[in-house]
Amino acid sequence: MSVFNSERIEVVSSQSSDEQQQGGALKDLKVVELGSMLAGPFVGTMLADFGARVVKVEKPGKPDALREWPPHKDGFALWWKTMARNKHLVTLDISQPKARELALRLVGESDIVIENFRPGTLERWGLSPEELRERFPQIVWVRVSGWGQNGPNSGQGGYATIAEAFSGLASFTGHPAVGPMVSAFPMGDYLAGIFGAFGALAAIHRREKTGEGQIVDVALYEPLLRIIEAVVVRYDQTGVNKPLLGNQMEEDVPRNIYAASDGGAIAISCGSQRIFEALADAMERPDLKADQRFRTMTDRVANRGAIDAEVAGWVGAQKTDDALTQLLAHGVVAGKINTIGDVLQDAHVAARRMIRTIADPDVGIMRMPAPVPALSETPGSIRWTGLNPGSSNDEVFGGWMGLSADELSALKRDRII
Repeated sequence: MSVFNSERIEVVSSQSSDEQQQGGALKDLKVVELGSMLAGPFVGTMLADFGARVVKVEKPGKPDALREWPPHKDGFALWWKTMARNKHLVTLDISQPKARELALRLVGESDIVIENFRPGTLERWGLSPEELRERFPQIVWVRVSGWGQNGPNSGQGGYATIAEAFSGLASFTGHPAVGPMVSAFPMGDYLAGIFGAFGALAAIHRREKTGEGQIVDVALYEPLLRIIEAVVVRYDQTGVNKPLLGNQMEEDVPRNIYAASDGGAIAISCGSQRIFEALADAMERPDLKADQRFRTMTDRVANRGAIDAEVAGWVGAQKTDDALTQLLAHGVVAGKINTIGDVLQDAHVAARRMIRTIADPDVGIMRMPAPVPALSETPGSIRWTGLNPGSSNDEVFGGWMGLSADELSALKRDRII
């Protein structure tokens, strides 16, 4: 009996019944997720959002540490509710020799295995992808770690904060008077998850032609290094580092966040001459277009402080909505700094269905971000939220794998599951 031949779990959600029945673009993929916290599990979440059947494995008595992270409501971890959505949750102590055959059965029927342990951990547990390649040549292994599977730093622990620092991104992110800064959110983990999911699907595409899987090796810092490509080639060719400019941008002036008189703020970015001239018109300052200091982008870069002060003064004298209305009417690329409350009430976000409403069995009705990107024929969906440890044990090990009630009881008694 295939481990993955169960009927889909149904919950009340914001989706129509037609959308739920349609199935996702990845509904034929079987995934085993062995990782914890953020980067590896986000690979699984991305795949699960688009229909992949993801079985997430947690250690009995020591579940994923993300369950401990705030915020909580009524004792339930809210972050977990979205990270573990659409996943079938089982407990299995894969570090125990007695669990090996059960783990291999689960792994052997999968298309993709995801893990984000420190390099060498799977090998120590007897689940080395290289050693299992002959037995399971079809599997795509996604291995996410702080530093990658090889290299002098591979044995070190890694987090998104360290990845931002090491990648060079933090060296030009921050204010001159304060120094380098990292994001107030584990951006590196989520970016690694996206790259990991992309790598998994690229490997699956190749497997369709060759029948062979492969290893997808993602280090947390590498996606960050990849997206700062212009900064890298600039230093390589000129020897010049990108400077700290706060919310400004070296190549795009004026570009900043400007405070309004009512406590709101507006982001403005003038990436072209046309947009700068539109800004001058919105400000009713035609003299700015004729000012020799501001005539070209090169001139504005050289005089960034002066033009930035002009824009700051204009926005600061108005209410947020009034200034934004004027800017948009003239074709300026601008936007209000939204709170999350603003986002949840925004008409554009609603029109794009970017927030979905889900009925969670623990905390009730909750809203969370929708799957991205939007597919016209096989859209992603949120079928259920993150559940409790081992909630799918009977379903997976009993119903799918055919273990008897006595066998399940023995596994639970020995703390294998």
